[in-house]
Amino acid sequence: MAGLREPAEPAPRRSLYLVGGQRFEAGEPAFADAIAAAHADRQRPRCLCLVEGVEMYVARLAGTGDGFIVKRMPGTGSRHAPDCPSYEPPPEASGLGQVLGTAIKEDPTTGETALRLGFSMSKLGGRATMPAPGSPSDSVASDGSKLSLRGLLHYLWDQAELTRWQPGFAGKRSWGTVRKHLLFAAENKIARGEALRSRLYIPEPFSIEQRDALNARRVAQWSHAVATPGKPQHLMLLIGEVKEIVPARYGFKAVVKHVPDQAFALDEQLYRRLGRRFDSELALWASADNVHMIVIATFGVSEAGIPAIGEMSLMPATPQWLPIEDSFERQLVERLVADGRGFIKGLRYNLHRDQCLATATLTDTAAAGSLMFVVPPGLEGAAVVEGIHRANPRGDTPVWVWKPASEAMPQFTTPATTASALAHRSPALAR
Repeated sequence: MAGLREPAEPAPRRSLYLVGGQRFEAGEPAFADAIAAAHADRQRPRCLCLVEGVEMYVARLAGTGDGFIVKRMPGTGSRHAPDCPSYEPPPEASGLGQVLGTAIKEDPTTGETALRLGFSMSKLGGRATMPAPGSPSDSVASDGSKLSLRGLLHYLWDQAELTRWQPGFAGKRSWGTVRKHLLFAAENKIARGEALRSRLYIPEPFSIEQRDALNARRVAQWSHAVATPGKPQHLMLLIGEVKEIVPARYGFKAVVKHVPDQAFALDEQLYRRLGRRFDSELALWASADNVHMIVIATFGVSEAGIPAIGEMSLMPATPQWLPIEDSFERQLVERLVADGRGFIKGLRYNLHRDQCLATATLTDTAAAGSLMFVVPPGLEGAAVVEGIHRANPRGDTPVWVWKPASEAMPQFTTPATTASALAHRSPALAR
């Protein structure tokens, strides 16, 4: 970004791949040519994080013409070593398992991912219609066939790897870094027949010196959502950090950080509904000054140039931009960060609060990541047993459970030493 410098988040260790019968480390000079050739020949590289290797595929990067990237095959993330960049917890450990293959369909032959959205991206004049609670377009719907607003936000946060944490990230995850990773995650994602990236507005880090340039780029991007009499209005997607949601001179407004000179209007019906539906999230936000509140919303722009929100969902996050649901999750995540642990934060997507999922998965253990469950008060018994079994059906993954209503936080699994962590890897990685 011209005139703005953001500290880069340190990259994970470089992966080692087997491409065309030869070993390459990601990023080395010959690697780009090797995966380009593999893409042309429709060859499947193998990630060598484990001795036997894990099959991957090569996708073309959108908008780069001849750029390529190695991606994991759909549903294979949990087969990688826990600290491999391609590792992810089993989809069933989070809300991802409910929507993968239905609301989210990845095509390895094209590298594109088709998303089915459960909310409208256009409107016909007047106020945006409010979805009925529990309907597919509801921002916290439980239907796995379409992504709710919250489900889409969780998916992009996961794809941007903003749910991952390791000690080297400390002090280096700024809003500029978050924005860059989210925009990259939106590439090659198709929703309603068009590129998701073209509808996505994520504010740039604000700078007084760059105010005019920032405003010009914002106005240009928003031009696609300006109302035209007699025609359907295209809506855009906002992802940003909320500064406040308050009454205005007329109606109500949401003020988003990094957009200080333009508030987003919302009507009274939506404002009142937010207070009911996101009561616990708003209470968590109010309880600590260092909790970020992330908003995802659809919005259109009036003929006068005023942005107005149609639907929205909220997601609290820690100072490290790691999503949290309540104070118990906040305590766990803060403890993991303070102890210098590597982990992946689990997200709910479309699932209701009465469905148990893994709050986090440790990635600094040996052969299998440890699944961590925080059981909030009132969610006891069968729902917990079912959630743990769904995430770990074979019972071969370490499981950590904390019931904060009745016990202190248990001790964590000890992190693996370098020697034990490499014991199950490819010999090439131990050299």
